[in-house]
Amino acid sequence: MYLNSVQRFKEIIKILAFYGFGHIVDSKFNEDKAPENLRKAFEELGPTFIKIGQILSTRPDILSAPYIKELSKLQDSVPEDNFSDINKIFFEEFNISIEDAFLNFNRKPLASASISQVYSAKLHNNEEVIVKIQRPEIKEKMNMDLAILRKIFTLGKIKTFDTLIDPKEAIDELINATNLELDFNNEKENIKKFKYFNKNLKCIYVPNTIDKYCSSKIITMEKIHGFKITDTKSLDKLNYDKKDVAHKLAISILKQIFEDGFFHGDPHPGNIFIYEGKICYIDFGIMGTLSSDLKNYLNKAMVAVAFKDVDKLISVLLSIGIKKGYINKNNLFEDINYLFDIYLSTPLKNIKMSTMLQEVFECANRNNISLPKELTMLIRSLIIIEGILEKIDPNIQILDIAIPYVENNNKINFFKNIDLDELILNSYKTVEDLSKIPTKTVQLLNSILNGRSKIQLNVNNLDKSINELNRMINRIVFALIISSMIIGFSFILNSNIGPKFYDMPIIGILGYLIAAFMGFWLLISIIKSGKL
Repeated sequence: MYLNSVQRFKEIIKILAFYGFGHIVDSKFNEDKAPENLRKAFEELGPTFIKIGQILSTRPDILSAPYIKELSKLQDSVPEDNFSDINKIFFEEFNISIEDAFLNFNRKPLASASISQVYSAKLHNNEEVIVKIQRPEIKEKMNMDLAILRKIFTLGKIKTFDTLIDPKEAIDELINATNLELDFNNEKENIKKFKYFNKNLKCIYVPNTIDKYCSSKIITMEKIHGFKITDTKSLDKLNYDKKDVAHKLAISILKQIFEDGFFHGDPHPGNIFIYEGKICYIDFGIMGTLSSDLKNYLNKAMVAVAFKDVDKLISVLLSIGIKKGYINKNNLFEDINYLFDIYLSTPLKNIKMSTMLQEVFECANRNNISLPKELTMLIRSLIIIEGILEKIDPNIQILDIAIPYVENNNKINFFKNIDLDELILNSYKTVEDLSKIPTKTVQLLNSILNGRSKIQLNVNNLDKSINELNRMINRIVFALIISSMIIGFSFILNSNIGPKFYDMPIIGILGYLIAAFMGFWLLISIIKSGKL
């Protein structure tokens, strides 16, 4: 294994250097072609780097837009694994062979991706299913490649690609994302969670999982017989109202973001089908999660956009963002206000929600505010969804639906949080208190006019301040006395009068000792008080 890792290290260095991403090659490379070169390097480095590139293409918080765009072109074109190897993995996971577990199992994969292969099968109850099986040793291979990448960045002199965060931090983020995607239990739980959130939406369908054949390396789920949501010919042929389909998809996405805080992280047309008159989502390997606070702030941000409230939007940005340096609030206000001026003169139907959020994101970044990475995935998902909506119904804009949706949702949540009994009780108390105001006001005025009112002024901690002042004055006086004693007894020592000890006046010596003792005592008292 060590020898393999050394060989792989050399191979990665060689290929990255060839495409201009290493210190081995001294010649300058064309920076305009750097994103394209990175994609080519990943393609040449094989399946694990293709998957790494695909994950990076979903992380605009790690890479800049040109790299995201280029890495999005990466396609899986990986040879099939031997069926015996696939059967071995299945047996290791469930202690049963594929032949015994299924009535039928098509050995020809429907898809052969970088980390898994997808097969069509039929259970013994005749239910048709999809079985996604992880490639042999893919986790070990990816972990080795990521460890090598970390080592490369640790060497320090590598000419890295344009990361928006520290390269080592980017590798850590990449490792976390990869580990999540390599554990199919996460995808199974995502399916169940997404299904729960959408259980009351009649227009949304989520496939069922076959839990007895699900593990960290294998996931089995209901097979969906449908067509891509962007297949407008099929929509027309089956008499679907495309405007209605687009509207329902938009509402579904808005619910995921502003209500559930749990949204599909890769909603491209291949992952959204029309199935039995419903919108069906598949492939839940990448999901976005918004905390309750972040979700609430997003709702507030949309309301701020609706009312063109610059101060409110700035307040939201400062609440959810991380301060990276000095923030000039005047500049921030001007930047946000400039965006509002642009959008104010543009009809909502002509505004792309993803573009608007991206510009707000960039505005925050320019003003030293780092927004949560969850928002970058959200923006990417919205970009994909807006592309789908445009294909189904070119006249629809998600922002045109989002603002009234959020406004209505906030009203519903407001009334949901109201306790009617508490509201009635508080209203009664308020009315009762208000009714006493005229009488109390007249009584107060009469007291002032008759000279009966007294104003009590309480100064907190005044006694403590006076005591501190007294102690300070006492110490000053004490220090002056000591100074006077030292000066006085110095004259006595120089006068050579009175009894002597070693040819020095005893009175002078005693005076010095007393002054020294008093000075030492004063110093100790100051040190103990902590006011030195």
